[in-house]
Amino acid sequence: MKNIFKSVVVLSLATFGLNSVSAQVASNGTVVNNIVGENPFFDASTNFDTASTGTPNNVGKGLYFPSTNLTTWTFKTANLDGITYPTAFDGMIVYNSATGNTVSGQGVQVAVVPGFYYFSNPGQSTSITAGRWLPMGTSPKVSIGTVETLTNTSIGNAPIYAIKGTFTATGTSTAVNVPSPTGMTGMYGITIYKTGTNVVYDRSLYSYTLGTGAGNAITGSPSMSVVYPAGTYDYVLEYLK
Repeated sequence: MKNIFKSVVVLSLATFGLNSVSAQVASNGTVVNNIVGENPFFDASTNFDTASTGTPNNVGKGLYFPSTNLTTWTFKTANLDGITYPTAFDGMIVYNSATGNTVSGQGVQVAVVPGFYYFSNPGQSTSITAGRWLPMGTSPKVSIGTVETLTNTSIGNAPIYAIKGTFTATGTSTAVNVPSPTGMTGMYGITIYKTGTNVVYDRSLYSYTLGTGAGNAITGSPSMSVVYPAGTYDYVLEYLK
């Protein structure tokens, strides 16, 4: 909750700061520059009546965010000169209204659902390439698809990623193709199943070799390889980078 409050205040300053130059921003009270040299850089608490009688509790106590569609969002990077936006949008907050994946090339592509997100791009001043949109709050829902998804799980400080895929078993060989996503350094887990059958075939492999070569995965449990019946199987691969 502390991070959310801090982020909301940050965006509040940007929003009310535009009040004097933009007719698109409205306030329920006069915005004045009277806290110079104080710890807070923006204080909205005086924009409503704090008396026990008078203004009802539901007036002047909410901050309204414009919504943004992160599945079509693109950054304007022309002014990323290390001076105009010296943190390269690190910490910027939006309210996302869409479900899907962020645009390729606009930081690390991730899956998003409606809710508050902030752009995490620490240590950068002129590039958004390493940045990613992260959900605010606790345990937001993620949808795992065929594009790399950042999950809510981490090992230490290392986040776990997930991706959905399929492989075809020949019925005679234990070797199947489960290509490693770009940057993968190790497997955290795998679930092998068939959509629509309610059957989970396994949550492990006999062995797995990082790479994209044919037959890099061997079906079975850690102690025994198993030949799967011929057919197409779904899987969700969870991994570290």
